[in-house]
Amino acid sequence: MPSMLSTGVSGLLSMQTALDTTSHNISNASTAGYTRQGVLLTENQPQYSGGNWVGTGVSVSSIQRFYDDLVATQVRTASSSKSQWEVYSTLSDQINNLFGDAKTGMAGTLQDFANAFQSVANSPGTTAERQVLLSKAQTLVNQLQTYGVRLNQLDAQSNLQLSSEADTVTQLAASIASLNTKISAASIGLNHAPNDLLDQRDRLIDELSTHVAVSTVKQDDGQVNVFVGNGQSLVLGANASKISAITDSFDPTHKTLVISAATGGGAAVDISQNLTGGTLGGLIDFRDELLTPSLNNLGQVAVAVSSLMNSQQRSGLDLNGVLGTDLFSLGGVGVLQNKANTGTATLNATRSDVTALTADDYLLARTATGWSMQNSLTGQSVSMTGTGTAVDPFIADGVSVVVSGVANVGDKFLIQPTRFAVSGMSVLIKDPKAIAAAAPILATASAANTGRASITQGEVVNAGDPNLQTPTVIEFLSPSTYTTDAGVTVNTYTSGQDISLNGWLVKITGTPAMGDKFNVTSNTNGRGDNRNALLMANALNKGYLNGGATTVNGAVSTWVADIGVRSNQAQANVTTQSAVYDDALNAQQSVSGVNLDEEAANLVRYQQAYSAMTKVISTSNEMFRTLMQAFN
Repeated sequence: MPSMLSTGVSGLLSMQTALDTTSHNISNASTAGYTRQGVLLTENQPQYSGGNWVGTGVSVSSIQRFYDDLVATQVRTASSSKSQWEVYSTLSDQINNLFGDAKTGMAGTLQDFANAFQSVANSPGTTAERQVLLSKAQTLVNQLQTYGVRLNQLDAQSNLQLSSEADTVTQLAASIASLNTKISAASIGLNHAPNDLLDQRDRLIDELSTHVAVSTVKQDDGQVNVFVGNGQSLVLGANASKISAITDSFDPTHKTLVISAATGGGAAVDISQNLTGGTLGGLIDFRDELLTPSLNNLGQVAVAVSSLMNSQQRSGLDLNGVLGTDLFSLGGVGVLQNKANTGTATLNATRSDVTALTADDYLLARTATGWSMQNSLTGQSVSMTGTGTAVDPFIADGVSVVVSGVANVGDKFLIQPTRFAVSGMSVLIKDPKAIAAAAPILATASAANTGRASITQGEVVNAGDPNLQTPTVIEFLSPSTYTTDAGVTVNTYTSGQDISLNGWLVKITGTPAMGDKFNVTSNTNGRGDNRNALLMANALNKGYLNGGATTVNGAVSTWVADIGVRSNQAQANVTTQSAVYDDALNAQQSVSGVNLDEEAANLVRYQQAYSAMTKVISTSNEMFRTLMQAFN
């Protein structure tokens, strides 16, 4: 039978719960990750009395959590992307500042070096400018090695951050799994979710998304499964996997990320190339897109500069009257073998053609049918010639590889053609007189010539030719024929054509007369000759890389510009993703955030209802006493 007292008590208790919930909201208004809660009131089942259905009061059906899965996912996605670009931008700025500075950057350093050769060309017979050149050469080496040290420091820093991030992600996963267990236990047999535990779990998932992009799937028992990468499970119910930063199978200084079951069962899976978003994604992208290419590009520049200058040095004559020697030495090609190799094979790799050299690394693997090579970053196959022996080495992209010993199927080697060039770079020439500023040959016209032809001074095309400085006479048998060997071989003459012999090249233009002679001799008095110094000053603007299609200065400009573009784009992405994150967070707060004005209004409303319920109960009590007195 309906009772005014029971109805009042139900209202009193319901308003008490509403007041408690409102108080909870106000107390946690500034708590990060707190989701606003609200009491859902439901009228009790009416009872049939006196020919009517009479109401029996109110009850709390549930304490509702104002939470939107879609909005929460948008916040996590935006947060993950924002964190990724913040890390990428911070690290890329350091490389951009390192190479992009107008004075101390790569372009400025190379220009100072080239200018020193121009100064020698202006005063080829003095030693003062040559000494400055050697100083600039040492400065160039020091600067390149400083770049290399800084890049390697960033690499080491990235490895430490990867290890730290992996530990953090593992700890968060374990905490989420633990909360899954508590939430599942608290929900057994109940229709009400433990809201505060759900908040705790969501806060952890939100934090996890700042470290790596995640996706979640809810289970019927209230637990949440968390996935990373290409669907690798990080949390499955009460079980959490472990992400670890381990030593790379090739490079002991390189870290790679693997995921494994926390219990240790099953093999660890490499997920470095699968992870995206968050600080982990930003670190991996920075390392793959900027850091590793910068280390290799720096080495390629060092190789190109050294090769150009050494070649030109050998093509010139120094102040002692002898052919020049190499100006620079370099570090060799890096060969790293997989620690899982079972064979006895070793590799010896050298740079065979600098013009064909790239800034990529290569993976050479032994297969059931032979050897195969692929680009280590893109995975694309690389064609190669040869059989890998000392007399017929493998040749691919400017690298020569000789295999010794026996390789088993599955054995792999990582070849790094340019990575270690800078660390082994040094200036070999100490005596300023050894700078080969002069050309070793000199072409002149005989004073007795009667025709109207002229000859260039000549240039060296093969400094290794043993007859380079052997005197040679070009004698015209007629205006259209000439000989270079006392009439044994007759050649047809065309004005302006190249005449090449003994490692040198000259051009004769105009109309010679029969009997005219042109002499190509050793440059015995070359102290004031600056021809080779001019060639060295302009060498960095000579097509050399990419098969001669790209100059060294052009390659540096392209590389440094790419770093600048990526750095600026990263900064722009930080701004964009921060705005996206703020919008998503505002949308979430409009649903889940605590509005103190609203809660204050609710507090007054529930308090008034509570007071009214006490009045109902008091009235019921007085009515009962009056009734009892009437019976007495």
